[in-house]
Amino acid sequence: MKILSIDTSADETSVAITEGRRVLAKASNSQILEHNKWGGIVPTIAKRAHEEWIDLVIQDALNKLFKNVGVGFSDPDMTGAKTRLAEALAKRARLDSTIESKRAAPLQFIDCIAVTQGPGLAIALEVGIKKAKELAEKYHKKLIAVNHLAGHIYSCFVQNREGKPAKDIKFPYLAMIISGGHTEFVVFKKHLEFETIGETLDDAAGEALDKAAKLLGLGYPGGPVIERLASMAGNKDFHEFPRPMLKSNDLNFSFSGLKTSFYYFLKKRETSEVKQLASSFQEAVFDTLIYKTEKAIRQTGINRLIVGGGVTANLYLRKKFRDLVKSYKGSVIFPPYKYLTGDNAAMIGVAAYYHAKKGIFVKDISSLDRVPRLSLQSY
Repeated sequence: MKILSIDTSADETSVAITEGRRVLAKASNSQILEHNKWGGIVPTIAKRAHEEWIDLVIQDALNKLFKNVGVGFSDPDMTGAKTRLAEALAKRARLDSTIESKRAAPLQFIDCIAVTQGPGLAIALEVGIKKAKELAEKYHKKLIAVNHLAGHIYSCFVQNREGKPAKDIKFPYLAMIISGGHTEFVVFKKHLEFETIGETLDDAAGEALDKAAKLLGLGYPGGPVIERLASMAGNKDFHEFPRPMLKSNDLNFSFSGLKTSFYYFLKKRETSEVKQLASSFQEAVFDTLIYKTEKAIRQTGINRLIVGGGVTANLYLRKKFRDLVKSYKGSVIFPPYKYLTGDNAAMIGVAAYYHAKKGIFVKDISSLDRVPRLSLQSY
């Protein structure tokens, strides 16, 4: 079963073609440079960029699947370049004039269309859903609506075209999603069966790191910059910022107080070592995550951990998780390829595969709408 999936939940226009857990082709357009000068995602800019790129990204993914990409030159010394250029332009004109027939042909090999329904940025989600509905209706394909958070959980089991890594899925798992918009614990019982047992009450971990980076004048996105500076400082705690909610009996998080403490700390100091500040803030966030994860392992008795989301690209955090599960004779699985840590359509396609296996399709395509605050409890 081949699934063409679309994700436009935030600032990445992403399309993938998957078969089971294998990614056969993928394409994307990042908007990071467009949002960087604003210090974060601007909704109207995100929507416009998705609308401008969605068709091109879909076509790119289909081209990669069937290896029918464009025209190029083969002679390095450009002998006969004018003739070759004329031929190339003529061929490109023919391709452009038949773009619909070119798209229709490979879509005959696609069994289903999948799209992120939520959570995410409302007007960004809208672009992907509109396009998915259009394709499903035009080419008579079944449509699958996928929860973005479920995608992050399944990102840990995505495989490349050759089916690697070949990890078996053995339930149950204690799943953790750590991204710019979400920080939560989920008991992953069976395919598409989730129970949320802890979540952030305000800022997510990734959002806190981005805001700290902004306060330090490091730009957006801040997480990768914070990681590099912290590594240069030796990943040590120099200032002992607060670790929020460690004494609470639940598994919830709150990072707004930490962010406020960091803000006032910066205001009181005339000069500061940026590397030490970045390292100390990161330590506060990660200590909180690890402490709560250990509490979750003890409360659930589950020592098989899967961790997805953008913050999991941080190698130092991965080491902390590995050290933790080792002490409980457990295991931890992260997204196997870096692109899977961020927003991407590949994880949506893999999650959609398990929807299809259970016969979970959109019954009325025309009525499908975005759900910006969609939770995992919708399953």
